[in-house]
Amino acid sequence: MNRGSFMSAARAVAWRNIHNWFSNPALIVPSLLFPMFFFTAFAGGLSRVDSVPGFDYDAGYTTFVYGFVLLQASTFGGIFTGFSVARDFESGFARRLMLGATNRGGIVAGYWLAALVRTAGTITVITGVALVAGLDVLGNGIDLVGLYTLARRMNAFAGLFGTGVAMRLRTMQAGPAIQTPAFLLLFLAPVWVPYDLLTGWVQGAATVNPVTLVLEAGRGFLVGDPTKVLPAFAVAALLVSISILWARGGLKSAERVA
Repeated sequence: MNRGSFMSAARAVAWRNIHNWFSNPALIVPSLLFPMFFFTAFAGGLSRVDSVPGFDYDAGYTTFVYGFVLLQASTFGGIFTGFSVARDFESGFARRLMLGATNRGGIVAGYWLAALVRTAGTITVITGVALVAGLDVLGNGIDLVGLYTLARRMNAFAGLFGTGVAMRLRTMQAGPAIQTPAFLLLFLAPVWVPYDLLTGWVQGAATVNPVTLVLEAGRGFLVGDPTKVLPAFAVAALLVSISILWARGGLKSAERVA
């Protein structure tokens, strides 16, 4: 019965959020606009970077940028889940949901499932645009499984982190607290040039940034040269594990005021 109530709550929350997202252009556009802007602006505007000495990425700069944009779209797809949670609390719906759910862990799972579906839609559109723009994938099917598995784990990490923040603050004013940590993790990695071409404090930040491993592994999958795979998956698993504990703490905080 406990498992059944968990799944029932998860399905209900996931369906509601997926339906709202696909039926509301105001929710679809922001999740597409941000990664699309970075891809089109930098894949075109910085395309000559691939002629810089030391840039030895065989698939070209468009594919290099796609590796980051994929990670960004996955992460921010999870972050937008935090916004959905905060909006539901601000409207009062989430409190009614918590009163009606016998297993409230299913609520968190439902938001996470919705994040996966929404992000899959966003990635599909971005990948289509990238293919038209010259995306050259040299990896095989196994490489692509590894690439998108990493992306899914980053989506789970960001979604659970955002959910934890939103359930603690329970207002849309939590937006900066949800978004800023993910933004810093992403943009302090080797975004526009390889790690070896970074200098100064930016290279130092990228060195200690765990997302650097995930990004470099993803780019390795794209070019058919897997690199740092085990450390990258270990980092992703650790981030997800921490975010699960963080989301559970947020749920307990919300339960105290439900």
